[in-house]
Amino acid sequence: DHHVNYGSGSGLQDRVTFVESDPSQYDASIRLADLQVSDTGTYKCRVKKNTIAVHEVIVTVEERPASPQCWAEGEVIEGRSVVLRCFSS
Repeated sequence: DHHVNYGSGSGLQDRVTFVESDPSQYDASIRLADLQVSDTGTYKCRVKKNTIAVHEVIVTVEERPASPQCWAEGEVIEGRSVVLRCFSS
């Protein structure tokens, strides 16, 4: 139908566009810009030509981890072993 149904309160209105300018030319792919964790969900593509075809895609957006904190445990001496630790929340 040449339109995107964004759902209620999704915040997608300014971030979703068709990949091709005319989706009636057999490509109804969409582009999700500036992904956010809240975009996680099930997306449904409904294409109607002579018949109706529906396909669902589950999208999971994970948070970017914080910058890691790294350090060496114990004394660093040439020729000896050292333990390097890193942690990220």
